[in-house]
Amino acid sequence: MGAPNRLVVPERLDHLDPQDPLAQRSRRDLRRVHLAMRSVSILRRMIADLRLAAPPRRIIELGAGDGTLLLRLARSLKPRLTGVELTLLDRQDLVAAATRDAYAEQGWQVTLMCDDALAWARTPAIQRYDLCVAVLFLHHFESNELGALLAGAGARTDAFIACEPRRDGLSRLASAGIGLIGANEVTREDAVKSVAAGFSGLELTAAWTQVSGEWITDEYRSPPFSHCFSAVRPSARPV
Repeated sequence: MGAPNRLVVPERLDHLDPQDPLAQRSRRDLRRVHLAMRSVSILRRMIADLRLAAPPRRIIELGAGDGTLLLRLARSLKPRLTGVELTLLDRQDLVAAATRDAYAEQGWQVTLMCDDALAWARTPAIQRYDLCVAVLFLHHFESNELGALLAGAGARTDAFIACEPRRDGLSRLASAGIGLIGANEVTREDAVKSVAAGFSGLELTAAWTQVSGEWITDEYRSPPFSHCFSAVRPSARPV
């Protein structure tokens, strides 16, 4: 029996004031969730598997939140990647001054873009990127919106990677027990919703068909709880 159909419902954190203590605690919870999901290790492997001709220097993260996930990625890359121009796209400015300073210490220049991702995707593509990253973000979108978002991202980048909740029994079990890592009520509620809206099979590959151009795609389960998708233009790989 396959996974049940995706169920996308609003998540509580998205509608809380950023200064609400519940929201602040939930965002701290998300850092522990990324540790449990091995998000940084997964992203590092995904970037390597793209087999780009040159290291990505212009990177954008969609739904970047407080910006700390890609900071952890930057710190983990060996050899160290410097001279990166990183754009963090989110509807709210959640990136602390200390986080910006930490990026600068890594040799990464950070620009915060406060915008709705769908609105950004539907505007004419002007700025181009070597790599577009989405982590625990695509599952917020219904199929039609997801297609529009991916089309907008694909028009602006040479490579795209996404790490999303895996919609399967193990992930559902883990989401129901997320309180065991000390998650607050917002995180506990949203974790269950995230898995119900997550992905399985080749659902993201199907959504990517709306993106114009020639692409090499890959989609797979990444233990313990993640579902991964990548797309790269052949022209971005060595000749």
